[in-house]
Amino acid sequence: MIQATKLRPGVVIKHNGELYSIFSVTHRTPGNLRGFVQVRMRSLRSGNMADHRFSSEDRVERAVLDEHEMEYLYQDGDDYHFMNTESYEQIHLNKDTLGDTVQYLTPNLKIQVEFYEGKPIGIELPATVDMEVVETEPSFKGASVSNVMKPAKLETGLVVQVPPFVNQGDRIRVNTEEGTYQERA
Repeated sequence: MIQATKLRPGVVIKHNGELYSIFSVTHRTPGNLRGFVQVRMRSLRSGNMADHRFSSEDRVERAVLDEHEMEYLYQDGDDYHFMNTESYEQIHLNKDTLGDTVQYLTPNLKIQVEFYEGKPIGIELPATVDMEVVETEPSFKGASVSNVMKPAKLETGLVVQVPPFVNQGDRIRVNTEEGTYQERA
C-alpha cells in the first residue's frame, strides 16, 4: 500500500478490484479545505479513462508487476506475437491491449512485457525506435537547415513530421513517448 500523494504517471494500481495505469496526477490544496490528489487513470481491462479524487491520507494498493524482456516477432490480424528472449516461449497480445504502441512495433524489436499474476497486460517500449521512411515528398536542393517540416509515412503506418532533407528509404529515429522525429539513424 502506498500513500495517494506518492502516485506518479505509469504506476499500476489496484482500485475497486480492477487494475489501472496512472496517466496524470495533480495535487490540490484548495483554500481552507483538506488537500487531495486528482488522478486520471486508464483501466487495463477495458482501456477506458477515469478520473478519481483521493484524499491525501488515502492509501492505494500498488499492483506488483513482473517484467520480462521479449522480442516482437510478427502481426497476425489483430494479434501481435512476442518471444521471451530467455525461455523462447511465445505469447500474443491483441491490438486492444496494446493500444497506440503498435505503431512503434518493428520486427526483432526488444521490449519489456508487463505481467500481472502470470498474465500479460501491456508492454513498455524503448525510448526511441529506428524506422524506415516509406513515403514522403521528395527533398529539394539546399534544404539542409530549415524549420519547415514535412509529413513522412513510416513502415508501420505511423506519420511523423520530418525535416525537408529526409527522403524515402532513409532510416530515422523516432521518440516513442511523443511520436516525434529525433534524427537520422
